[in-house]
Amino acid sequence: MPRFSVIVPAYQVQAYLHSCLESVLGQSYADLELIAVDDGSPDRCGAVIDEFAARDPRVRAVHLGRNTGLGPARNAGVRQATGDYLIFLDGDDVLTPHALRAIAERLERTGDPDVLVYDYARLHLDGTTVRNRLAAELREDGPVPFRLDDRPGLLDLLMVVWNKAYRRSFVEREGLRFPQGCYEDTPFTYPALLAAGSLATLDRVCLHYRQRRLGNILGTPGLQHFDVFAQYDRVFAFLDARPGLAHWRGPLFHRMTDHLFTVLNRGDRLPRGAHQEFLRRARAQYLRRRAPGRRPATWRERARHLVIRSGSTRLWRALRLVHVSSRLAARLARAAARTARALLLRLHFATQRLLPTRDLALFTAGGGTAAYGGDPGALETAFRVWAPRTRTAWAAPRALADTVPPETLRLTPGSRAWWTALARARYLVTDTGFGPPVRPRRGQVLLRTCDGLPLTRTGLDAARPDVPAVLADADSWDLCLSGDAHTTAVHERGFPGRYTTLEFGRPRTDAYQRATAEDVARARALLGLPHGRTAVLYAPARRSAPAPSLDVEELARRLGEGFVLLTTVPDPGTYPAGRVIDVSATAAPQTVLCLAADVLLTDCSPLIADFAALDRPVVAWGPDRAALDAVHGLYPVEVPGAVAEDEPALARLLATGACDGPALAGLRAAFRERHCPHDDGRVAERVVRRVVLGERSGLPAVTPPADRRPVPAAAPVTAHVPGPAALPAARSTAGYGLAEQR
Repeated sequence: MPRFSVIVPAYQVQAYLHSCLESVLGQSYADLELIAVDDGSPDRCGAVIDEFAARDPRVRAVHLGRNTGLGPARNAGVRQATGDYLIFLDGDDVLTPHALRAIAERLERTGDPDVLVYDYARLHLDGTTVRNRLAAELREDGPVPFRLDDRPGLLDLLMVVWNKAYRRSFVEREGLRFPQGCYEDTPFTYPALLAAGSLATLDRVCLHYRQRRLGNILGTPGLQHFDVFAQYDRVFAFLDARPGLAHWRGPLFHRMTDHLFTVLNRGDRLPRGAHQEFLRRARAQYLRRRAPGRRPATWRERARHLVIRSGSTRLWRALRLVHVSSRLAARLARAAARTARALLLRLHFATQRLLPTRDLALFTAGGGTAAYGGDPGALETAFRVWAPRTRTAWAAPRALADTVPPETLRLTPGSRAWWTALARARYLVTDTGFGPPVRPRRGQVLLRTCDGLPLTRTGLDAARPDVPAVLADADSWDLCLSGDAHTTAVHERGFPGRYTTLEFGRPRTDAYQRATAEDVARARALLGLPHGRTAVLYAPARRSAPAPSLDVEELARRLGEGFVLLTTVPDPGTYPAGRVIDVSATAAPQTVLCLAADVLLTDCSPLIADFAALDRPVVAWGPDRAALDAVHGLYPVEVPGAVAEDEPALARLLATGACDGPALAGLRAAFRERHCPHDDGRVAERVVRRVVLGERSGLPAVTPPADRRPVPAAAPVTAHVPGPAALPAARSTAGYGLAEQR
C-alpha cells in the first residue's frame, strides 16, 4: 500500500499535463501511486498519460469512454486508489519540489489526521508566484491534531479539494464523493472539514495553481455556473443529516452568500441575460438557508447580503456602478495628488539648490530602500567620529527606522526633507544612487562606494548596456571608493568619467577587523541561529535572470540537523522551519550576516571579499556561475574556495568539512593579498580624514594582510558597528576642497 494516491484528472490540458505529471514523479518522496484519468479528452492527454504509464510502474492510466466532468473523473480515480492518503491535483497545476516529503513528515508528526490542509501559490503567466494571502491560517503552533471548532478560520481558505490530503479510510467511511457539475469541490471539501475527527495544517506551499488565460471552467461564461445552487443544497443536506453539526449553519450561510455574490459579480461567469434568473434563485436560496447568528460585519459584506436578499438586478447594477465610480474617482484623485506633489517637490528641490549648502552629509544604500549598513553605514559612523561638526542623515523607509542610529537624522526618500537634504547637503554618499538621477551642484561632493567586489560585468561591460544612463551616472560622481586594483579597473572601464578614484578599501570590513567572539555570538542570536549548529550563508548574486538553480530545501535535508542555511533568496513558502532561515528581508546589515555565518555559499556574490576578510570558507555553486557567465559575463577573478558542480558534491563539501583545509586557506590568503590589501579596520577613518578633513599626509598606514588580527571563528554572534567611544577622537575639520571646485 503506497503512502499517497495522487489523482490527476485530465481534460484538454495537453499543454500542461507533462509538467503536472513530472512534478509528481520527480518528488523526492517516492512512496506514491499516480492515478491519471483521461476524461475523454479530445486532445493528446490520453497519449501523454499512456507514455508516462509505460515508463513508470507507479503510474496507473484510467481512460473514460466519454467526458464525464471533473467530479466523476476524480471519483474514478478514487475507486482505483490504494494509498493511505488521497491527494488531488488538476492537470494544469504542479506540485512544488519535495512537497510530498513535507506532507508525509507533517502527517507523521501529527498522528495521521483525517485531513491535512496545506498552502498553495498562484502561478502567473510570467512565471511569478503569489502565495495565498490567508497563509496565516495554516500556522503550525498549538495542539495537533484538532477539530474544526478549534480553528474555524480554516473555512475562510479557498474551498478547493487540491490544497488538502485526505485519509482514504476517512473518505470511504464518510462516503465522500464528487457530484457532477461545476463547483464540485464545494460538497466534498466542506463536509470533509466538518466531519473530520482530526485536522492538521502544514505552513508550506505544496502546489502551484496555474492562472490560465483560456480554458479554465470557472472563467468560461455559461449556464453551468447555476450548478452552485445544487452544490450548496448538498452541503446543507449533509448538515441536516448530522444534528451535531447544526452550529455550522450560520458560518456556512455566510460563506454561501459570499460565493453566490462572487459568481454574480464576476464578469467572466454568467452569460449575458442570465443575471436576473441567477439573482432570483439566489434570493430563494438565501431565504431558505438563512440562519440566525452573526450579522454582516463590514459594509461590503452588508452590501452583498442586501443584493442577494433583494434579488434585484437594478440594485446590484446601481451598487456596482457606485463601487466602480468611487474606485475610479479615488484612483484619479490619487494620481492627480501624486502628480501635483511631484511637481511641487521638484520646484522645492530647484529652489533649495539656489541656496547655500549646509554642513550635512546624506547617506543611503540600495537607492534609499536598504537598511543602515554596508559601506555607506560604516562611513556614516566614521563621519560622526572624525567630522563631528558635519551633521549626518540616512535615507531609508519608515519600516527601517530602527536600523538607523538614534544620533543620525533619518529621512524618508521622496519626502520634502529628503529633497531639501539632497539639494543642500555638502556630502552625498551612496552605493547605488539616490533613486532619481541627481547631478551634484557647486559646493557638493558625491562619493560613490561599491557593493563589495564586482564579479559580474557591469556598466559599459554589461551585455546591452544603457550607454546614456551609464554615462550620466558616472558623470555625477566626484569620488569613487575602490577596494582594490580590480575594482578600480572595473569602474574606470565600465563607468568612464571625470571622477577621482580613492583606492582606500571597503569601509564595511572595518567591523570584521574589530569584531570579537561576543560580536559573533550576538550576530547569531540576532538571526535566531541555534547554538552549536554550522551556519551556511547562501547568497547568490543579484540577478534578473536566470534564477538561482540551487534547491535550498534539498540541500538542508542532505546536510542534516547539524546545519542551518541562511538564504538571501526569498522564501517561496517551502523552506523547512528551523533548517532554513530567510534573511532576504532582514534589516540586519550584511556585516551581521557574514559574522554569523561559518561558510559562504554563492555563485559570484560581492560578499566573497567580505568572507575573505573574515578568512572563513567559501564554496562556489558551479552551475549558477556558468549560467551567469553565459548570460551576464563574469570578470576573471579566482574563487577563494572550492567549487561544487552538483548537489551531492556540494553537500559532501559542507558536511565533511572539505570546504576548508590548508590548500583552501592558502587560496584565501592569496585572495586577500590581491583583493583586500587595504581592509585593515581603518578604511572609513582614512576616507573621512582625506575627503572631509582634507588630510593628504599622516593618514594611518595600511596594515599588511598577513599581519592583521584574525577574526574569531563563528562560535557561535552581532556584528556590531562600534560607536564613537570605540574610535579615536576627532581631528581638524579642514576641508578637502572638491566642494569649491564646482
